Amino acid sequence: MKELNRREFMAGAMAGAFGMTMSPGVRAAGAASPAQRPNFIVLLADDMGAKELSCYGNAVHRTPNLDKLAETGVKFETGYAAPLCHPTRVMLMTGQYGCHNGVLNFANRRGGPAPDAPAEDIAKSHVTFANLLKRAGYATALSGKWQLSGRQPGMIRECDFDEYCMWAYKADLPKGVTHTGGWEGNGKDKPARYWNPCVVKNGEYVPTKPDDYGPDLHHDFVVDFMKRNKEKPFCVYYTMCLTHAPHLPTPDTLKPGMDRHKHGPENFKGCIEYADKLVGKLTTALDELGLRENTVVFFAGDNGTGGEGKAQPTELGARVPMIINGPGIVKQRGATMELTDLSDVLPTMMDLAGVKLPEHRVIDGKSLAPFLLGKSETTREWIHSFLGDARILRTKRWLLEDNTPLHYGRLYDCGDSRNGVGYREVTREESPEVLAVKEQFKALLDKLPAPVLSEEGAAGGPKPGRGEARKAKRAAGEE
Repeated sequence: MKELNRREFMAGAMAGAFGMTMSPGVRAAGAASPAQRPNFIVLLADDMGAKELSCYGNAVHRTPNLDKLAETGVKFETGYAAPLCHPTRVMLMTGQYGCHNGVLNFANRRGGPAPDAPAEDIAKSHVTFANLLKRAGYATALSGKWQLSGRQPGMIRECDFDEYCMWAYKADLPKGVTHTGGWEGNGKDKPARYWNPCVVKNGEYVPTKPDDYGPDLHHDFVVDFMKRNKEKPFCVYYTMCLTHAPHLPTPDTLKPGMDRHKHGPENFKGCIEYADKLVGKLTTALDELGLRENTVVFFAGDNGTGGEGKAQPTELGARVPMIINGPGIVKQRGATMELTDLSDVLPTMMDLAGVKLPEHRVIDGKSLAPFLLGKSETTREWIHSFLGDARILRTKRWLLEDNTPLHYGRLYDCGDSRNGVGYREVTREESPEVLAVKEQFKALLDKLPAPVLSEEGAAGGPKPGRGEARKAKRAAGEE
């Protein structure tokens, strides 16, 4: 009798559960028993478009650890986030597009909710992957950048994260506490996220020293959490501060006499490579803890690169790295031309964990579990991204960018290309093939409604996506 390896055993157990009869209104399938449930680490890099990694074709940045995860797992050539971090994070946590979760932009920006709108209250208005996994017996933790609604001391725990270690704004500090460390920029409005950072851990302010580097602190917290919870399933939402501006020297690039707090574009390469180094340290820790085979790692970016796509309703703004790796569970496929967007993360985890999706709530994401387990060769027919009233829609061949209810946008025939090279604009063409695509896209967009806003702008400022001046204005990012 053939001896099954770990991945084949897990795939068989999970595939058997795909046939379970579910109650009405529930779509779920997954592991046959809690003992077989995998661990999850959801790594979200900040302001890192797909084009920044060497496995996606970058000839300058060296990212060997992510390249290895891509080679030994699954690397989606086309994976979409929203073009800006706030709507991306809510989409990722809820499995819903902004048209269904109510968060299409930052609060009070174009098409975004009011600051006191129910949609902005993540804990009370939404069901997140942490809610679902914690109720199923998972230990849950968040480390890094939060930047969502709610106030201390309970905002993250109210979302069902048992523990957290966050980079904190002044408003996130416990009552009566003053930050004593570094600051970003020339004033003292935003506490530092990198050197001498502002950190709140489980509701308590953690004083840091000048030599303390925020990304290292967040990494150490993740490893410690895994050590303490290795005997039961866990989920870590690891929202990296790297590679968002300011771009500062890292511990690997800091030289004697350098100003560690000075922003400069020359530091961006080092930031990318340090993020990759931390991913390598994480997988090493999983190996040392004996957890690697039963842990599924998701790695993605929250939007396109700052100054090169971010905040623009284009593929450059939405296309991010999407790598999934779990040597005991995920089939090794390497690069794939199948499609995914970040709404798929929640249903995928629930499938793999055998946890039912919430009833009476739209879930836009599609489970990737059959594809990851090697039980299917396809994922989904189309993916979606959005920002305010602007929408992006993509099939394997066709791309519609910057489409609003009042403005058609730009339609491209991409052929087999995924990185913007060789795309042919067909917006004004009326061949039968193009007209059929336009009709197909219209039918899809009718189910993905966007707010109808004037072309001249609204509370969120000028209409994004038109003209180089506007691109330059938004280049640095405002998170």
